[in-house]
Amino acid sequence: MTKTIALKDLISQLDHNQTIVLVTGIFDILHSEHHKFLQTAKKQGHTLIVGLESDARVKQLKGLNRPTNPLKTRLQNLAQWGIADYIFPLPEKFHQPYHHQALIKQLQPHILAISSHTPNQAQKKRIIEKHGGQLKVVLPHNSKVSSTKILKGVK
Repeated sequence: MTKTIALKDLISQLDHNQTIVLVTGIFDILHSEHHKFLQTAKKQGHTLIVGLESDARVKQLKGLNRPTNPLKTRLQNLAQWGIADYIFPLPEKFHQPYHHQALIKQLQPHILAISSHTPNQAQKKRIIEKHGGQLKVVLPHNSKVSSTKILKGVK
């Protein structure tokens, strides 16, 4: 069963004797590639934790008309899939490398799971490795499926 939890509460819940896998993202309009990505990430360890970007951050990344679903709905929708062990909202300020580093330092995941099209991979790799973890590309990018394309009605 997936638990939606605040970051401060999540930290005390984690068992670092088990392999912890961290995923971060928007997960606005859930689709098959999200499902494949999360299932593959889950197979990399024992505990899958997923951090969701704040609504303000999604607007910065995707434009003023996004997110389609507010954070609360995105958390609920992702929890219904039951793939992740924990889902938590990322901090509002999560746009600088030092924000990413602070999160990694707090959570101490063993693996940061990404897809092949994740931006800033080299930077993320440096941060996770600095804290004893590893970056793993767990799914190749399928350019045919994305929330943005679904919203635009692109086939």
